[in-house]
Amino acid sequence: MTSSDSIEISVSGANKRFGDFAALDDVSIDIPKGSLTALLGPSGSGKSTLLRSIAGLEQLDSGSVVIAGKDVTTVTPQKRDIGFVFQHYAAFKHLTVRKNVAFGLEIRKKSKKEIDDKVDELLEIVGLSGFQSRYPSQLSGGQRQRMALARALAVDPQVLLLDEPFGALDARVRADLRTWLRRLHDDVHVTTVLVTHDQQEALDVADRIAVLNKGRIEQIGEPRDLYDRPANNFVMSFLGEVSKLNGQLVRPHDIRVGRTPDLALAEHEGTAESAGVLRARVERVVHLGFEVRIELLNAATGELFFAQITRGDNEALGLQGGETVFVRATRVPHIAAAEAPVLA
Repeated sequence: MTSSDSIEISVSGANKRFGDFAALDDVSIDIPKGSLTALLGPSGSGKSTLLRSIAGLEQLDSGSVVIAGKDVTTVTPQKRDIGFVFQHYAAFKHLTVRKNVAFGLEIRKKSKKEIDDKVDELLEIVGLSGFQSRYPSQLSGGQRQRMALARALAVDPQVLLLDEPFGALDARVRADLRTWLRRLHDDVHVTTVLVTHDQQEALDVADRIAVLNKGRIEQIGEPRDLYDRPANNFVMSFLGEVSKLNGQLVRPHDIRVGRTPDLALAEHEGTAESAGVLRARVERVVHLGFEVRIELLNAATGELFFAQITRGDNEALGLQGGETVFVRATRVPHIAAAEAPVLA
């Protein structure tokens, strides 16, 4: 149980409808001070509406938002002490990068030295130290988003809200910025809420993940707990790859592949029958760098599924399309569907 004095943001009984569509359906969530919490879910799950309600950009139909012990449900966004970064950030087109980042500090009438030092530090962190004199139109999309992050952080907000901030960037830039964001958070510990539909991003960056679906929170907890102990099939399917084996959802990397029934077993695991070994046909072998995805057809049911094995294991097996193999699940997560959100 988390004590109230360690909670930075508390949303209680939040409801929000747009016509007949329930964007938020009785949502409650506590976000600890200094944490980096990801709101993860598919399009239309309510994650951005929840974030915008915390920011004050959406007014709830009912429910409350408390930040740092203060009820801000009816408080304007400007008075909530938050930094907000959207996927498509609206910069001041007539201001240079330096002036954009410095804007919040200047209206707070900080000293020139304090502004210069802070802006220099942030531009260095986000990799824009050589772009101070450029205008937003002279930057790439990724550079503009890094400028937006620097600008949001410049005023040292109590809460940082990020709505798909890396969604428009290419994979390499996304990975670099995720690493930077995690490192920055570890240094400054600003309470951060990140909206994303990218499971890998949530697992990579967040201390805690709230999985949303159809306006409700399915499960809240640490990434490893949600991955290993999902509350239901939706959480398991959304938070990582899954395959269906013997009627159960399993992780592809938890499927053992062998050329004979015995080779699909580890030592002291009993017989092939007791361990649930089944016959499958290799449909395709896909090399993914260190890992290899084996696309398989269940000989008994005709269902397609896939296993993920290491490159070394694949080289030892030497698998080719059309061959018969034997597979089994080495681990089947225990899924206990719950009526209410599960705190992992």
